[in-house]
Amino acid sequence: MKHLLKLSDLSESEIIDILNLADQLKYEKKHNISHEYLKGKSLGMIFQKSSTRTRVSFETGMYQLGGQALFLSNRDLQIGRGEPVEDTAKVLSRYLDGIMIRTFEQKEVEDLAKYGSIPIINGLTDYAHPCQVLADLMTIREYKGEFDNLKLTFVGDGNNMANSLIVGCLKVGMSVAIACPKTHLPDSGVLEFAKSYGDKFLITDDVLQACNDADVLYTDVWASMGQEGEAQERKKAFAGYQINEKTLAVAKKDAMVLHCLPAHRGEEITAEVIDNHQEIFDEAENRLHAQKAVLVKLMADK
Repeated sequence: MKHLLKLSDLSESEIIDILNLADQLKYEKKHNISHEYLKGKSLGMIFQKSSTRTRVSFETGMYQLGGQALFLSNRDLQIGRGEPVEDTAKVLSRYLDGIMIRTFEQKEVEDLAKYGSIPIINGLTDYAHPCQVLADLMTIREYKGEFDNLKLTFVGDGNNMANSLIVGCLKVGMSVAIACPKTHLPDSGVLEFAKSYGDKFLITDDVLQACNDADVLYTDVWASMGQEGEAQERKKAFAGYQINEKTLAVAKKDAMVLHCLPAHRGEEITAEVIDNHQEIFDEAENRLHAQKAVLVKLMADK
């Protein structure tokens, strides 16, 4: 594993290795066992899209691993605007030991990996959110013990979260159901990938059908960053695509609820459901541990 660009690049065993290391690092942190595997290492964090969880978890993670993180906003660096991305990648590779980038286009992430000589981590693009799904899988395994025979249902926009959940969950042996409007489907390449899993994958515009017998219910905001101008239109398109008491009633009695946050209470999820499902906040914490595992896998001296 040279980079983390999207989950389809990883095998099942590579995903499980990351989760196992994340569990170990979480245990060590809780028991005050030092793990400075990245002492003297520097991570550049490029933010074309702002974020609370991504910045804090990566910066804290690098500190706990003995390294340092350098924040670069879109004011500090305009990839591909002025300086070609290939030059940016080559120059930053001379200064840093790794780069985490949170941006709009997947191509920017892929190009950094293509032209640079250091590990690149996708902190989020419009296409994929692999770090979040690694944290989700870690949380699911903490609560459920294993992935076999589990069903995850995602309700809402066929966005980067839907894309990455489909790939990650199918790869580790789970079944996946997606409930979304026909106008907001996941990426066509991801749907093609899912076809090979046969009846382990379902896509429908019927929310209750998708949620039936689910072990994990998952949702995300209706309008992602950069789509604020479409907010009203999206509220109409996604009306009814909500995790609430009705969806929980048709899921398994012990169903988990996950949300990548931030949540818009009363839109994609009710306030009552969030407040009754603390696993959402365990999931948020696990961003830290899962990303530390990725950092160690990619940047530690072999």
